[in-house]
Amino acid sequence: MKKRHLSFWEIWNMSFGFLGIQFGFALQNANTSRIFETLGANVDDIPILWIAAPVTGLVVQPIIGYFSDRTWTRLGRRRPYFLVGALLASLALCVMPNSPTLWVAAGMLWIMDASINVAMEPFRAFVGDNLPSDQRTLGFAMQSFFIGIGAVVGSMMPYVFTNWLGISNTAPEGIIPDSVKWSFYVGAVVFFSAVLWTVLRSREYSPEELESFEENKAVAVPEETPEEHQKRIRKLRLYGQFMLVTGALATALPVYLGLKKELYILTIGIFLVGFLFILAAMQRRSKGRTGFVVIMTDLLYMPPTMKQLAYVQFFSWFALFSMWIYTTQAVTGHVYGTRDTTSQLYNDGADWVTVLFAIYNGVAALVAFLLPVMAKKTSRKFTHFMALALGGFGLISVYFISSPAMLILSMAGVGVAWASILSVPYAMLAGALPPKKMGYYMGVFNFFIVIPQMVAATILGFLVSSFFDGQPIYALIVGGVSMILSGLLTLRVDDRATIRVEEVG
Repeated sequence: MKKRHLSFWEIWNMSFGFLGIQFGFALQNANTSRIFETLGANVDDIPILWIAAPVTGLVVQPIIGYFSDRTWTRLGRRRPYFLVGALLASLALCVMPNSPTLWVAAGMLWIMDASINVAMEPFRAFVGDNLPSDQRTLGFAMQSFFIGIGAVVGSMMPYVFTNWLGISNTAPEGIIPDSVKWSFYVGAVVFFSAVLWTVLRSREYSPEELESFEENKAVAVPEETPEEHQKRIRKLRLYGQFMLVTGALATALPVYLGLKKELYILTIGIFLVGFLFILAAMQRRSKGRTGFVVIMTDLLYMPPTMKQLAYVQFFSWFALFSMWIYTTQAVTGHVYGTRDTTSQLYNDGADWVTVLFAIYNGVAALVAFLLPVMAKKTSRKFTHFMALALGGFGLISVYFISSPAMLILSMAGVGVAWASILSVPYAMLAGALPPKKMGYYMGVFNFFIVIPQMVAATILGFLVSSFFDGQPIYALIVGGVSMILSGLLTLRVDDRATIRVEEVG
């Protein structure tokens, strides 16, 4: 038995929730640095405040993926998580712009990002569950389309409220402007409504139906012999010991050299992961295959294609995080020539950044359905390489631009890369994963989105203050080089799946 090919509009309905998710995510990306800076954060402290987003994703996504693989309710296996995450994220969107202090805003970012991850992670597995292999590129492209549309409107909200509706984009020191507050309120409504549409208008295959499909039966699960059991214990222990030692030595280095405290986040994280591997080895020896043991062991047995894509994801998302953190500061300082957050010029520049973010997301929406066509004529690897190269050169070009209007060209290149980042790696990955672990491995794949963000949040502030004379524009150049490198690494990925392009109708 094979999965049936879904119609264009069925794929539309199952992807529509991403419109709301990205609406909220775009508001977060385009305005969080502005909120932090308004509440008193220094420019080189902003990356460490952003660390909440990747840390919550690192913890939440694989756990949600693991449990959604094993969930079945009247709403299905993935849709309950869509709904709960959307409700919590919408509430957080209402609270964050009313934060009275910097640390309250940082805490709300933590809560909001955790909730967004609860809603977002199962959407990736949703495509793998419901679509046959040759429709998955289209499925992820559809998600990219809604991500683009949601982000366009979400990113432009403060600009629209100020320039079209006359709501002020300035406020006294330490107060979030009303244009930002109303943007977040609208975002909360759109987020929940769009996800609810997908929950009510989509269906899922039952566990029995999934079990009957040929692609699931084709995946043989070998019996774990006593020898293999002992081998996995040794491997867990070996990796744990290596990471414990590496984390401890790396933590000692900033202490010895007197480097910034942000570096501890990454080094202590390595140490803690090593401890978790050791703990999993102990539990596997004493209790067997518990849920925690399965989660940690499967990290060491990722499919080869997933390992290759890990490097691609690392450098592309490092670039994106540098852009999200520093575009506001780079544009207001390098192009508009001011860092005074209370000035009209600064807030005009910050509003223009929201428009630029809308532009790159709009470009992503426009090119989303061209990617499967190009991939069919060439390959998914070459398509992703070209898109990332355009994005990298777009980020680097900001340094050479003095006119705000010319930044539109820079963001157009980023938009092409963004469309590909949101679809092509997932399409390549889905065909390489065991179907029964689709949700879990999609969650683990998020590690290679989160870890580069943690690295960026850890080192970019240090680099900007220590090597770039406090000039955020150089962080965008580093990001551009990283994105081009990611494109080159794509060319070595093993991707053999066929591609089917669906016509509308």
